[in-house]
Amino acid sequence: MKTAVPCYYHLDVEVSPERVGQVRRILAAHLKYWHLDNLVQPVCGGAELLLKAIDEHATDKSTSIEMWWNGQHLITAIGGNDRDLRPDQDLRGCLQHLAATSDGWGCCATDTGGKVIWFSQRARAGGRIPLVPTAPAPSLREVLQVPRDVPAALLADPASTPDGVLEEAR
Repeated sequence: MKTAVPCYYHLDVEVSPERVGQVRRILAAHLKYWHLDNLVQPVCGGAELLLKAIDEHATDKSTSIEMWWNGQHLITAIGGNDRDLRPDQDLRGCLQHLAATSDGWGCCATDTGGKVIWFSQRARAGGRIPLVPTAPAPSLREVLQVPRDVPAALLADPASTPDGVLEEAR
């Protein structure tokens, strides 16, 4: 059975019309590298729409793009630093498209006054891949040493201690 390793990708970009196509190709390459070919079109399409809207409406064009893959969901987040960008007005068409084509989406403000818009795509039934299991943390039983078997006769008579067994046990 194939297993999936959680993946993360981060890209900082200054949005311009020529950079939108480049970013789309970069995101598509990462999705193909992660064996998520079926998610290339919806993810890159949504990211491209958001980047074009940011290029058209935002005054601060510096943007961060992040993708997280956990084996069942891919979350794509695009964050900008523009305080004046209003998602409810400037990005209405993009958000309607994201709502129609993604499994979930949202928008939140950052500490600096910018906005982060995220959307998720779920791997379809045939594309689900379980995560690689992690090694469990050691439990108390694994850390403690099992006491040696000391014959009862040796415990009763301390004078007969071959090879200092009782001194080591103390």
